[in-house]
Amino acid sequence: MLSMYLVAGIVGVMLFFSVAVAPTIFKVLPQEWASAYVRQFFPKYYFVLGFSCIVSGIFAQSLQLKVITFICAVLFAISLWLLTPAVNKAKDENNLKKFNVLHGLSVTINMVILLALIYCFWIN
Repeated sequence: MLSMYLVAGIVGVMLFFSVAVAPTIFKVLPQEWASAYVRQFFPKYYFVLGFSCIVSGIFAQSLQLKVITFICAVLFAISLWLLTPAVNKAKDENNLKKFNVLHGLSVTINMVILLALIYCFWIN
């Protein structure tokens, strides 16, 4: 049961960020502030949600839920330690093409994680 509460919390955070926070940041804050905020936010986002997936997997009662949450934790780790630094470097170097590809990959991984965790509600 704890595992599914954690999954629900992770899904809630991901949906809230995708629907409310992300679209608002660049509309409300000046570009420089928005960029600084996002650079500080995402490492924490990936770490906390990835760690929550690990804890959820540890307490999961079904093998399917364990596997899905651990895969999601790995995807969060890839986003944290590989993708985020590459996105930031591309932005710093004004390499818009590379930035767009990496940012698109980041968004895609985030959506895959979100869909995988939503799927967990159907299997449990």
